[in-house]
Amino acid sequence: MKLVNIGFGNMISAERLISIVGPDSAPVKRMVQEARENGSLIDASYGRKTRAVLIMDSGHIVLSAVQPETVSARMGGRDTEISEEELT
Repeated sequence: MKLVNIGFGNMISAERLISIVGPDSAPVKRMVQEARENGSLIDASYGRKTRAVLIMDSGHIVLSAVQPETVSARMGGRDTEISEEELT
């Protein structure tokens, strides 16, 4: 399992991530509002400005204060990957 740092020590599973999008468009704002109302929103921005909206295959929406390009770059790097042996 590959985990990706999305800021402030928060991690997501790279295999469960569908898309990384910016928060500024109206459709994305609607998705975030609907997720908030449905209880499927995870706010990992720690009160900072949301810079990336992560859409997961479980239907959850994750908000991050890290730029989408940064999350994408971290997905490709070995330094952010945590193996199962390191978790135990």
